[in-house]
Amino acid sequence: VTVLKGGPVETERGFVLHSADFFIENSTLPIDEGICLTATLDILKAIARGDGPASAILALGYAGWAPGQLENEVQNNGWLHCSADRDLIFGTKIESKYDRAMQKIGIRPGMLSSDVGHA
Repeated sequence: VTVLKGGPVETERGFVLHSADFFIENSTLPIDEGICLTATLDILKAIARGDGPASAILALGYAGWAPGQLENEVQNNGWLHCSADRDLIFGTKIESKYDRAMQKIGIRPGMLSSDVGHA
């Protein structure tokens, strides 16, 4: 299982984003079609036994936002986003995920400007 830094808050707490072929009643949260999130030790035990999901990534820690902050940032184009796909989420080539996500929305990172409001 790939272990990633999920964010600076509670870095000792883990979250497993995984395929929907694994589900724990009252513990697993469906995120999107075929993608779930589980944050209990039960999923780690299942993975260790070989009974876990077919695809999974583990994030230690998380990032947090004030109520409405993330929605406001998205509305103000503070975030770039693309449609998800299994390889982008669960693929092992982590170092190229950023470039592949940008490519999905037609952006070449080298063409981005750090100046706000300029095309």
